[in-house]
Amino acid sequence: MTGTPEQESLFLAELGRRVRHARTIRGLSRKVLSQSSGLSERYIAQLESGQGNVSIILLRRVANAMGVRLDDLIAGEEPSSDWYVVRDLLATASPEQIGLAKGILSGKTGSGGETLQPRVAVVGLRGAGKSTLGRRVADRLGWSFVELNAEIERENALSVKEIFAIYGQEGYRRLEQAALRRLTERPGPFVLATSGGIVAEPLTYDLLLQAFFTIWLRAKPEEHMQRVRDQGELPITGDHASAMQELRAVLLSREPLYARASAVVDTSDVGIDVMVDRLADAIEARFGQVETTS
Repeated sequence: MTGTPEQESLFLAELGRRVRHARTIRGLSRKVLSQSSGLSERYIAQLESGQGNVSIILLRRVANAMGVRLDDLIAGEEPSSDWYVVRDLLATASPEQIGLAKGILSGKTGSGGETLQPRVAVVGLRGAGKSTLGRRVADRLGWSFVELNAEIERENALSVKEIFAIYGQEGYRRLEQAALRRLTERPGPFVLATSGGIVAEPLTYDLLLQAFFTIWLRAKPEEHMQRVRDQGELPITGDHASAMQELRAVLLSREPLYARASAVVDTSDVGIDVMVDRLADAIEARFGQVETTS
């Protein structure tokens, strides 16, 4: 049945919103998405504004370039955040696992909990201090420190930049999930620094939340920007207003996901020693004094 012009207009507007949200939450500019999808920035801008002349093939290219599923962009209504996790888990579940899940959902069986291992993961936008603070706190506690990107590079003998160039966004996220899954089998205590965009991948982020005590390192957008510049990861010159606007949009889109973390440590307007104290306090409040392994 053909929809009315008003219904089609609403569909295109909602489709554009979902494309824009998927792009923003992954920290992709229109230029980067244009390059990876082979479509013009103008087409992507029109698509996001609800004015696009949508071809299913072109839309599929946009979805592939962002590493999302096509049906996530065109679903009739907004599903819950857990739906993506459940769907991806079901795709690889054994018949026995599916039967157990059905039993739990129907209320016929219970689910037991496991004691959380002394493993901590820090999440946050680029410039949050995940690597710097994570390493210093691990040293203070006598724990090991692990950087997820370093694990991915070590396991694949490629730099993150090379992985993106060869496999794209989707390939990197697949390798990221595989590396994280192996880390969930490593006994603690250790502190894990994640990538800023890990929260955009539902199954990977849910795996992190289940296996680690997760802490969001929160900071103001201005502090994120300054720290990234101090690290030499952004040019000193350029359109600062545009970069700041893009950073605010990414942070706004990810905040509800970062907020799912078990704890929040505010790192705004304080020195690094205070940041380390706050992060250490949050960990010790959860685990107390953990004996280190020799």
